[in-house]
Amino acid sequence: MEKKRPFIGIGVIVIRDGRVLLGKRRNAHGEGTWCFPGGHLEFNEEPEAAAERETREETGIQIMNVRRGPFTNDFFEHEGKHYITLYLIAEWASGEPMVMEPQKCEAWDWFEWDSLPSPLFLCVENLLKQGFNPLK
Repeated sequence: MEKKRPFIGIGVIVIRDGRVLLGKRRNAHGEGTWCFPGGHLEFNEEPEAAAERETREETGIQIMNVRRGPFTNDFFEHEGKHYITLYLIAEWASGEPMVMEPQKCEAWDWFEWDSLPSPLFLCVENLLKQGFNPLK
C-alpha cells in the first residue's frame, strides 16, 4: 500500500504599487476563493523558477526580484489533500494580469494587504494566521 504524501505548492505574492495580486479560483479545490498566482513545484525545478513560470502561465505578467518567503502546512480535509505551500515574494515587472487559464481562474485583481477580498483560499488564510506581511 502506497503512503500518501503532501504536495508542494507555490504561492507567488506579486507586489505592485503597495498592492498584491489575487485571483478567484474556479473548477478546483477552493472554488470561489481568492488566492495568489501559483501551482505545483515540478521535479528538478527551483521555487523561484516555478514562481516565474506559474505567474506567467496564469496571468501573462512578468515578475522580478523573486525571493523566498514563509511556508504554510495546509490540510484540505474535505478533499483529502495535504499541501506544503512555499511562498515567494516578487515585484511586478511588466504586463497587465489577464485570465490565461479560464478553466482555473475567473478574475485577477490588485488588493491592499489590509483589505484582501473574501473568502480567501485556505493557504492564504493560514499565511495570514502567521502574521506575515510582505510589505514590511
